[in-house]
Amino acid sequence: MYARVIALAAALALSAPHAEAQDRTVELKLSHFMPPSHPLHKALEDWAASIEKASRGTINYKIYPAQQLGKAFDQYDMVRDRIADVSLVVPSYQPGRFPIIAGGELPFSISAGTGGSRALDAWYRQYAGNEMKDVKFCLAFVHHPGTFHANRKIMVPDDVKGMKVRPANATVASFVTLLGGTNVQASAPEVRDILEKGIAEAVTLPAGTAAFFGLDRILRYHMDAPLYTTAFVIVINKAVYDELPAAQKAVVDAHCTNEWAARVAEPFDEFERAGEVKLRTGSSEIYELTADQLALWKRVAAPLRKKWFDTVRKIGVNPVTAVDGLRDELVKQNAAY
Repeated sequence: MYARVIALAAALALSAPHAEAQDRTVELKLSHFMPPSHPLHKALEDWAASIEKASRGTINYKIYPAQQLGKAFDQYDMVRDRIADVSLVVPSYQPGRFPIIAGGELPFSISAGTGGSRALDAWYRQYAGNEMKDVKFCLAFVHHPGTFHANRKIMVPDDVKGMKVRPANATVASFVTLLGGTNVQASAPEVRDILEKGIAEAVTLPAGTAAFFGLDRILRYHMDAPLYTTAFVIVINKAVYDELPAAQKAVVDAHCTNEWAARVAEPFDEFERAGEVKLRTGSSEIYELTADQLALWKRVAAPLRKKWFDTVRKIGVNPVTAVDGLRDELVKQNAAY
């Protein structure tokens, strides 16, 4: 029996995804747009370190944070064009280019970051090969639901009319337009600058990132409502992946899974939820909406769902099947709004 146990353990060890010792060593450029002090940087460091360990040191990453290799809006094309080998991408930073994954950003759809990430990643895998055919899709996740931050309370949809708002993504930008506001485009690291210059009057962000960029010191009011989420993806240059030997590909594949989507998202989720506590201190005020006010926001947001249905139908995707599939995954993860 002891011999059989030893034999089984050896077999399992051999079946685990590890690169061969003779595989050539490669150093890959991993790009993202957040500062090194942001938890997403640490999550990407952990992801890269795990690949390095599993590959027995034959796959190494040099990480370029803070838009060092290019702007946040360009990360997908940077991977496609091999300026970066791997990137963290917000697909909706390029409005209309990736309409399917935008289904995960519809207001009042996702209620939790980690569970929502598991759900979005599991759902989107069936569409990623076509929608992101220029690259190898690795994984997808979302942040903890975000909301409005401003220097006056935004209680009802009419309060946005005439305001200059930095939207978090293309779906929120459509919402701001629908509400009569004006969109000011900027990536998350640029938000404080546009507020201080008066270019924008309000922003949409999750609480932790808002506090991280010091918005609690320049904006007083923070809505307490899970208005929206933003989808993130990690993508890999196709040629880089195809050039890897089979054993190294297996290591990468083992890190492009639903489990890893949750592992990347979880510390980000915790960070955003902790931000709600920070925003309650000092001169900031987190305010809640009444049930009637929340119902009004949901009703006004309804046209965004119809717009998404019309958009994905035009590219040959059944919107009812797609949205029901996402909803099923969210329910499984207890992350449906």
